[in-house]
Amino acid sequence: MADFGKVAVLMGGRSAEREISLMTGSNVFDALKRKGVDAHRFDPAERALFELVDDGVRRVFIALHGRYGEDGTVQGALEVMEIPYTGSGVMASALCLDKLRTKLVWQASGIPTPRGEIITAATDWPALAGRLGLPMIIKPAHEGSSIGITKVLSPETIEPAYALAAQHDSLVIAEEFIEGRELTAAFLGERALPLVRIEAPAGNYDYQNKYFSDETKYHCPSGLPAAQEQEIQTIVMRAVAALGCSGWGRADLILRDDGKVFLLEMNTIPGMTGHSLVPMAARAAGIAFDDLAMRILELAHVG
Repeated sequence: MADFGKVAVLMGGRSAEREISLMTGSNVFDALKRKGVDAHRFDPAERALFELVDDGVRRVFIALHGRYGEDGTVQGALEVMEIPYTGSGVMASALCLDKLRTKLVWQASGIPTPRGEIITAATDWPALAGRLGLPMIIKPAHEGSSIGITKVLSPETIEPAYALAAQHDSLVIAEEFIEGRELTAAFLGERALPLVRIEAPAGNYDYQNKYFSDETKYHCPSGLPAAQEQEIQTIVMRAVAALGCSGWGRADLILRDDGKVFLLEMNTIPGMTGHSLVPMAARAAGIAFDDLAMRILELAHVG
């Protein structure tokens, strides 16, 4: 086994996803310890990041979700300190946390993604419904884990949905709703992992159903024909390349009944909890959780 030296698992942080990050980080920490890695917990909300240098940390596994961890800020600081870290670099991390800019890059690259636009308190709600149709999705541009997201069914509920999203972010986007099967597609290095098909209660894959509900059903293998799964994986790896992602990550997408796929967003630091999807996809590919954590650590880089 490679000697990585002292490894810090960054977890917790200051984002709205702190609770999930602590779960992810604890699971990763335990896996690395089982593999004999000299791993240590490190919470940037409780300690200054530059203390990693004082601690003699040689490599970092980033298990932070959302802002102040998944948005390129921590990645940039680690590059200045010349400490190798897991996951995507500064540019791709910042880009992927911004759902609007992710969408713009994909549209420019020919990657299928739902239509969307920025909305403000001054937006004409009936006109918006006319452009995007109903239902529509309203969400903050820089949050994950379905925080602040609303599926809008009627024109009169657009304004309160906007108000909810605006509590979490100054940038709010509205997006056309795509009806279909919900899928997630993970990648590890240059490899696309098996797709996971998600069946959430009443089709609502929200924060509770993502992390705490045992009613959500996951299918891996996905049950799709092999040729169709491979085609979707090819699109996803094109989407990964367009954004400049590296190391590992997960794309969320919808497969419409006519066979057309739409990419919703890219997660550069997916969850590693008991309900998380990357470990599920890795397991279907013959990669146990501990080995997955080790492989991600091996892919750590500076810049």
